[in-house]
Amino acid sequence: MNTERVAELVKEMLVEFGEDPAREGLLRTPMRVAKAMEFLTSGYRSDLGGIVNQAVFQSEANNMILLREVEVYSLCEHHMLPFFGKCHIGYIARKQVLGVSKLARIVDHYARRLQIQERLTAEVAHEIMRTVDAEGVGVVMECQHLCMMMRGVEKQNSVMVTSSVLGSFHDDAATRTEFLSLIHREPARG
Repeated sequence: MNTERVAELVKEMLVEFGEDPAREGLLRTPMRVAKAMEFLTSGYRSDLGGIVNQAVFQSEANNMILLREVEVYSLCEHHMLPFFGKCHIGYIARKQVLGVSKLARIVDHYARRLQIQERLTAEVAHEIMRTVDAEGVGVVMECQHLCMMMRGVEKQNSVMVTSSVLGSFHDDAATRTEFLSLIHREPARG
């Protein structure tokens, strides 16, 4: 991404808003915005193979593996405003498991681009399924969208929930029910 070019565009935008980009408080704003957008859209430029980085391990585990409440931050592709919330991931391994931090990194890889929550949920599920050849995968996202909160209908407490279930999570009602009950269970505290 050409951050210099993006900074120039932000400067032009400030003028269109009626602002003076030479004003003290805005002098560095164009480059700050450009660098923020570089980070927030890094999913277009990141290498998923490098993210997983050989963190796929052989395992005879044939049970459900669950990671709950992974923070997710993305940008709505319709208004370029943030949406954020939690992602819950479950899968049943066949012969391979994925390093736990890599699940969160897969979420970030797809979230750090212009998105809609429905597609983001499906992309994460399909990537986990593909990476470890899982028997089944379930992904649920619960997010709040600033495009609904700050503008438009201005609904402050709305939460959008999306799910993607593949393989045994799709085909077997008991597996799907177990996954859904586990993601809403109170965590054990030590």
